[in-house]
Amino acid sequence: MKDLAQELGVSIATVSRALRSSPEIGQDMQAKVKELAKRRNYRPNPFAQSLRKEAPRVIGVVVPNLVTHYYAAVLDGIESEARKEGYSVISANTHEDTDAEIQAIDNFISLHVEGIIACLSQNTTDYKHFEEIADMGIPLVFFGRTCLTDRFSTVTANGDEAAFQATQHLIDTGSRRIAFIGGPNHLDMVRRRKHGYLEALRENRIPIDRTLVACEKIDYQWALDTTTRLLSLPVGERPDAILAFNDIITFAAFTAIKQQGLSIPEDVALIGFTDDVHAQYVTPRMSAIEDQSHLMGQTACQLLLRNIAGDTRIYRKIVPQQLVIRDTSARK
Repeated sequence: MKDLAQELGVSIATVSRALRSSPEIGQDMQAKVKELAKRRNYRPNPFAQSLRKEAPRVIGVVVPNLVTHYYAAVLDGIESEARKEGYSVISANTHEDTDAEIQAIDNFISLHVEGIIACLSQNTTDYKHFEEIADMGIPLVFFGRTCLTDRFSTVTANGDEAAFQATQHLIDTGSRRIAFIGGPNHLDMVRRRKHGYLEALRENRIPIDRTLVACEKIDYQWALDTTTRLLSLPVGERPDAILAFNDIITFAAFTAIKQQGLSIPEDVALIGFTDDVHAQYVTPRMSAIEDQSHLMGQTACQLLLRNIAGDTRIYRKIVPQQLVIRDTSARK
């Protein structure tokens, strides 16, 4: 408000009253103040309004689906790292919706958080709201699903290598018709994992059958229906193994195989990108590509804090995933 007042040649009190549409300030002056405030990206800070002497140190985190173990564990990693440096964390769950993501970012800007950590909604294909963040100079780090990698630091997993290893394991244990069930193709995370799967098929000279590659959305019912459709193909055409993109798709595929009366792994082997908590407590126990999600959250927070402290370099950190072989792919 001090800057706005100096530029307009009025008092800070006048600016404050104008922004609150006080009747003490004429309509023309209110319009001038509000127009300049808009051009200067001024937003009232509710924290500063209530705590004049010491503003809290807050980081905003945007996740697509907070109820999954993966995002909860990432958030836990962020919070543990932020706490060490005296920061509090506010999280926003977009429910995989772009409009909710845009609103969350806008809310965080209005709250004057010191920085933002974000994972894209599966529906986000227009990145203007993140470009505005870059233009405003607000520190932001992406994890998992990323965009604008020339402008923001990122923390991702080695999904391509992990998918390659998982597919190779399925081949080594006798599978030849391996399906990949994933999310939207525009997501970099989906592309990386699908690339690793396809590379393993190519290296083993196994023809790529596009009917076995299904990438559309991250949704339990869609994945259940898609797996059921693939398993309903004639015996020589249906998949004898499935590599599933994430925990939602993994357990949809697991359920579909069971519903079809097929045996895991004898009829259909299954490996999913999921966490050890869920993988160990189903029967048969799930072979899984496990994220170090807590470490991913810690790493993202460390990069953000560097950015907040003035380090403007762009970092690309990779947190390796781990292939854990259990019963769903361990053919004898």
